[in-house]
Amino acid sequence: MNLYSTNDPSLSIPLDQAVLQGLPPDNGLYMPDEIPSLSPVFFEGFGRMSFQEIAFRVCEVLLGDSVPKTDLTQIIHESITFDAPLYSLDPQVDILELFHGPTLAFKDFGARFMAKLMGYFVREKSEKLTILVATSGDTGGAVASGFFQTPGIEVIILYPSGKVSHLQEKQLTTLGHNIAAIEVNGTFDDCQQLVKQAFLDEELRKKLWITSANSINIARLIPQMFYYFRAYQQLQNKNQPAVFCVPSGNFGNLTAGLMAQRMGLPIAHFVAATNANNIVPQYLESGTYSPQPSIPTISNAMDVGKPSNFARMLDLFGNDWAKMRQAISGYSCSDQQTREVINQVFSEKGYVLDPHTAVGYLAIKEYQKKHPNTHGVVLSTAHPSKFLDVVEPVIGQAVEVPEQLASLADKPKEATAMGVDYQAFKAYLLR
Repeated sequence: MNLYSTNDPSLSIPLDQAVLQGLPPDNGLYMPDEIPSLSPVFFEGFGRMSFQEIAFRVCEVLLGDSVPKTDLTQIIHESITFDAPLYSLDPQVDILELFHGPTLAFKDFGARFMAKLMGYFVREKSEKLTILVATSGDTGGAVASGFFQTPGIEVIILYPSGKVSHLQEKQLTTLGHNIAAIEVNGTFDDCQQLVKQAFLDEELRKKLWITSANSINIARLIPQMFYYFRAYQQLQNKNQPAVFCVPSGNFGNLTAGLMAQRMGLPIAHFVAATNANNIVPQYLESGTYSPQPSIPTISNAMDVGKPSNFARMLDLFGNDWAKMRQAISGYSCSDQQTREVINQVFSEKGYVLDPHTAVGYLAIKEYQKKHPNTHGVVLSTAHPSKFLDVVEPVIGQAVEVPEQLASLADKPKEATAMGVDYQAFKAYLLR
């Protein structure tokens, strides 16, 4: 498997270099030079496969000989250790629960696979690899957990002060060892910009071996394809077109779904669901892409005003707005609408939605008003207990907090406070 940059299609580098670099020197994003189709034989035996076998078969076809099969098997068996079950919310909508991993968020799939893959690639290196990651919520906790005590790798997580939930913050600030946190007095976009500036700083890169664990790294997107296949495998109703609705911030999750579709998964359509940060829905409506400063909302992990993976989406559609619009519909909603649907679903069905999944449920219901003969799958990106301050007042009762999260509540937070000045961040890294 070789990869090119979205800014330079003539570039061609192997998987290990792309994963360990994270970002191309031209500030593009790495993309596979080929997204091969799975054979009919794969789909004939699809229903009998385990989740791990699905993951292996997808990787085997996509990665080629980049990782030996025995090593790839080990990476998958050590990282994909929990399921992604479907919950039937109503006859037309299933919820794909992606929060059964150690940090209760969908990003556990990507972070754990990436940690094992990077650990494999650096196993014989003498230099230490430093991972820089910006988070708007769940990425930081998943990366911290996935890379915790991985030999030869240090992790530095940047997060916006006061803009992640209390328990999300504890997940990324309480581990110590090879995990460090920086509390930035700014927005997620500021955090992301600091990370990108570091990657483009030639002086810094001569002194530090740095890479990213955000979804700008292709190693995050590859495992996020796995659960699209797992979801389709579980669908009871395959007679209606399957429409996948993805609560979206940086759009890595949706991009992974598009890649799964390119490999042959019969997804009929995608719905991009956003909160007030509706840059991509506006693009799908008008054809004009206008990034804006991010707006704080109660679905904080989606508070992104300049989604990085939009470049990959454009690349997949050959920068053709009309083609993207045929494949993806965009919807956005307000915080008030989000609260209302959390209350409605709990009152009517006894099911607790987190704010991000609520945005997705609203979007699929809006889409199905015009497309009633479809079956929706909403990606549920996080457990509702991570957003107690939002969910509990809405449903009027306590949400059970799983032990792996509850145990963090009283642990001391360790984070370095910092502004948005790049030179201060660079000085921190060099220290």
